[in-house]
Amino acid sequence: MLNPSLLNEINQIPGFENKKAFAGAFAAKPNGRMAARPIKFVTPGTNKKFSLDYILDAVGLKDGMTISFHHCLRNGDAVMLYVIDAIAKKGIRDLTLAVSSLSAVQDCLLPYFEQGVITAIDTSGNRGKLGAYVQQGKLKKPAIYRTHGGRARAIETGELHINVAFIAAPCCDKYGNINGVQGKSACGSLGYAMPDAEYADFVVAVTDGYTETALDYVSIPQTQVDYITEVDSIGDPAGIATGSIRVSKSPAELVISKYAADVIAATEYFRDGMVFQFGSGGMAIATASFIREKMLQDSIVASAGVGGVSGFHVQMLNEGLIKTFYDPQDFDVTAIQSLGTNPRHHEISASAYANPFSANPYVNMLDFAVLSATEIDVDFNVNVLTDSYGKLLGAPGGHPDAAAGAKLTVITMPLLRNRLPMLLDHVSTIVTPGESIDILVTEYGIAVNPRRQDVTDMLRGKALPIKSMEELKAKADKLTGKATPVEFSGKLCGLVEYRDGTIIDVIHQI
Repeated sequence: MLNPSLLNEINQIPGFENKKAFAGAFAAKPNGRMAARPIKFVTPGTNKKFSLDYILDAVGLKDGMTISFHHCLRNGDAVMLYVIDAIAKKGIRDLTLAVSSLSAVQDCLLPYFEQGVITAIDTSGNRGKLGAYVQQGKLKKPAIYRTHGGRARAIETGELHINVAFIAAPCCDKYGNINGVQGKSACGSLGYAMPDAEYADFVVAVTDGYTETALDYVSIPQTQVDYITEVDSIGDPAGIATGSIRVSKSPAELVISKYAADVIAATEYFRDGMVFQFGSGGMAIATASFIREKMLQDSIVASAGVGGVSGFHVQMLNEGLIKTFYDPQDFDVTAIQSLGTNPRHHEISASAYANPFSANPYVNMLDFAVLSATEIDVDFNVNVLTDSYGKLLGAPGGHPDAAAGAKLTVITMPLLRNRLPMLLDHVSTIVTPGESIDILVTEYGIAVNPRRQDVTDMLRGKALPIKSMEELKAKADKLTGKATPVEFSGKLCGLVEYRDGTIIDVIHQI
């Protein structure tokens, strides 16, 4: 629970006056209505294609506004730098950068922060030089870290109002229809750009795949796009599509992955017609490969997969082991190509995927989710945003969203990293609350959350190395010595939002 004095400090910051402390995964209840979407009108035959310089004047961008971008290009992105450099040359300052996530490639934006072009961040994660800049306390106000579903919720309720959304568009026709599956810089699903396109005052497509011919595959429709600007390149394909996602070859990680698959297969959630989500990391894909073997052995077919897609998911889809897939983002070329050609592979928005204030986000379909962690504590609280010293290095992403929606949430994590214990008395930063986590799987054993006596009963007699969290903690302490808690007393420089908009933790200056 957030310290009341800390919440009071947050409420004194302009714009954060109504923030509330996290009170439980399902404690916050929505009320009111969704934000109004802007009314748009163009006369027939209107040309939408202009230079970026012209567009920045046409949308009336000025000091203090909020601009947004999506991260589907990941480390290949060139759009943010291109747009923000043009904005800086116009002398516009004090902007809020609202982006679905920031990668290492965005370290190139640091000069624009230092010049005061950007003074606030609203994102799922940032790291590297920008992370260090945030933790030096140099922003005008604390950065906000949201989940993917939480960001969609904030946009759709009006909490995060976007003045101008700049959408990196791998393919865009002259009418403004956009997709991410065609063009030289194809990045796949544009799910994280969809809420921005729907609710921003102005939407600008930045494309290196302009065509005069109307698109037959449309991710974001022309009715939402105000302007188009053509560039030589929206990014480096080597950073956008990194090839096949690896299956871990680490012996310890393979042990963890095999344990995780055995655990899942021992529960009632491993069944014909199940729905699941695996992450893109080595252990998650390795777990999926072990699950695949068990599905083949038992003639089990999943009704759906949910979440980010890699080539391994596509393989299972093509093998008939998954009937359909709901996809908010893609991780490699195989996934991108599948989205564009396979009618059973569906593109969905971040809101449809995980917005808790919607009728039924896709994460609520999950029978089980296999997720990672940087740290976990004895109360099953999970950290995926900072390291053991509180340094920014990750992102909430869809972690809290999937954990809240799934009937069974499994964390795969080594007990030690670089001779440091990852199972602690208290994590450095709480991102996903322990009430949403059901099982921890490590190379030294498996712990079940005491809240889930039903799961403990399912696993009884299954020849699995079941241990208590306290036993695993004692093992970690024996191997490394007891970890000394890190004390954070510096300036408040970041707010960690739970998916419902409440504050679950904070980031301090280091």
